[in-house]
Amino acid sequence: MKSTCFFILLFTILVAFRSGDSTLEIGAPIPKAEVVLHDVSGREITLNEARGSNGLLVMFSGNHCPYVIRNQCRTVNICTYALKHQVGVILINSNIAQQNNEESLDAMKAYAAQQQYSWFYAIDRKGEIADAFDAGHTPECYLFDKNGRLTYKGAIDDNPGNADAVKVRHLYNAMNEMLAGSAVKRNTTTSLGCSIRRF
Repeated sequence: MKSTCFFILLFTILVAFRSGDSTLEIGAPIPKAEVVLHDVSGREITLNEARGSNGLLVMFSGNHCPYVIRNQCRTVNICTYALKHQVGVILINSNIAQQNNEESLDAMKAYAAQQQYSWFYAIDRKGEIADAFDAGHTPECYLFDKNGRLTYKGAIDDNPGNADAVKVRHLYNAMNEMLAGSAVKRNTTTSLGCSIRRF
């Protein structure tokens, strides 16, 4: 009983610490921009190197999350759209607890090939990128402008569970406003999905 209470207390402290002052605010620069990540292509890449001339889309993702699977087509569509408009794209897998099995780099390579990714899909082996972003779910999106400043964070759209019921495409709208040089009207939305498996 005492050990159970101890672990509950420890977990609460860790969650409180992670979600305290570490929230990435709109206008913030790309965090951990020079940390070297391993991409499924075999290349080493940093977030700065992944940037395009018009910005960077960072999406936390995985291979087996039901929400990621439901968003497969939407992920491919928005990432392709971003690249077409010179916004760099990098998907990041921070599921530390599963990196020896279904979220391993080899599993990521197979998944990326199946989905025909033409952008970076990198492993965050220590979870430091997810921690720096205060990311909690997959999929979860962060859009930076050409100056490397955060313009949008949150969900791809307003219905991650059902593509047929989408009414507002948050990320698409934010990207278009950013590319037009306008302020993003709705720069923060709630991201729903699978929890990033840190431990």
